Amino acid sequence: MKVLTANRLTDGEAVWYATDHSWAETIDNSEIARDKAGEEKLEAIGKAAFLNNEVVDVDMIDIQLVDGTIRPIRLREQIRASGPTNRNDLGKQARPAVPQAA
Repeated sequence: MKVLTANRLTDGEAVWYATDHSWAETIDNSEIARDKAGEEKLEAIGKAAFLNNEVVDVDMIDIQLVDGTIRPIRLREQIRASGPTNRNDLGKQARPAVPQAA
């Protein structure tokens, strides 16, 4: 399973393509590609958003579902989803209900 992630061009914020067809600041409601067709669909969305100057660093990342919650597999992506790791009072981890990466 995979989700589409990128960085928003206007402020560099890590974002994920959500089920409501927007770029969300949290991974929680990401649209999940469960097969090759789903991956191709998300890749096309990412390419269009990049060409439209909405996002940069577009990537498909591997995830797993843990008790219904989307969890990135790679540590880098865990940090992007909840980091930074150097200060708990900044970034996504300072928001309520965002899991700690490290």
